[in-house]
Amino acid sequence: MKRRSLLTFVLTLLAPVFCGLVLAQNEPATVQLDPGKEVLGSVKVTVYQGTNGDPAAAGPRGKEVSAETAQRLSREQKLKFAKYVELAKDNRALYRSYDNWSQPFEPSDEIMLRFEAQSTLHDGTMRLDLELWLSRKKILKTDAALTHGKPLLVLGPEWKGGRLILEVELSPEKNGKP
Repeated sequence: MKRRSLLTFVLTLLAPVFCGLVLAQNEPATVQLDPGKEVLGSVKVTVYQGTNGDPAAAGPRGKEVSAETAQRLSREQKLKFAKYVELAKDNRALYRSYDNWSQPFEPSDEIMLRFEAQSTLHDGTMRLDLELWLSRKKILKTDAALTHGKPLLVLGPEWKGGRLILEVELSPEKNGKP
């Protein structure tokens, strides 16, 4: 008799739990979305080499830039060189709350750019935290206000007989690589 009353008591306690499980299986699952993974746009990074010497020293990766790009780069006094060569491009998604990394020379980590959204100002202008890394060492850290269509030009270190120039541009398109 004691066994039967004990079994009845346990079933009485567990019945609501089993009923709850059955009901929960029939309801659609709710997905918790991470607001930090919202894509705000993309960041395009282009690496150029400016040189007064032979542009062939950049190797087979180097492509000649258009006259328009060369003119745009040479407008800035510190970026004036006789020849410009495009070395690499990368387009990465810009997440709301996460570090974003661009590796233009993928899979090499010789040159990497870390960027993180800080705030949205106005008219497509966004404040970003930017870091330039060379050979796994941070060489530049800055906050920059980038506007769609107005790239930030960064004069990099000497490289193969010239200087590296990084162009960082904010794009409203949300099609960058994760």
